[in-house]
Amino acid sequence: QVQLVESGGGLVQAGGSLRLSCVVSRSIFSINHMGWYRQAPGKLRELVATISSTSITNYADSVQGRFTISRDNAKSTVYLQMDSLKPEDTAVYYCNTRTAIYRWGQGTQVTVSS
Repeated sequence: QVQLVESGGGLVQAGGSLRLSCVVSRSIFSINHMGWYRQAPGKLRELVATISSTSITNYADSVQGRFTISRDNAKSTVYLQMDSLKPEDTAVYYCNTRTAIYRWGQGTQVTVSS
């Protein structure tokens, strides 16, 4: 069974930066779209960024221009660089394919203080 292990979260002040990592327990070379999701307390999980196998990226409007998704196929790892963080970015962040075909990992908590 494929495992997803997210890391890199933490507590940061508004305007700060964090870099999240997601290690996938299988090769991601052939996975067309990988994505980062987040779930804030009391809210539904939302997709915030995706990256294709050819590194075409897409972002939710709420993070466009502040977040950058990337992938390293050799390391089976997907990254999310988060800059200019806002309190409303506070959530648990998860990775998965764009259609969320794998079992969810434990996620990594991001807390942005004002």
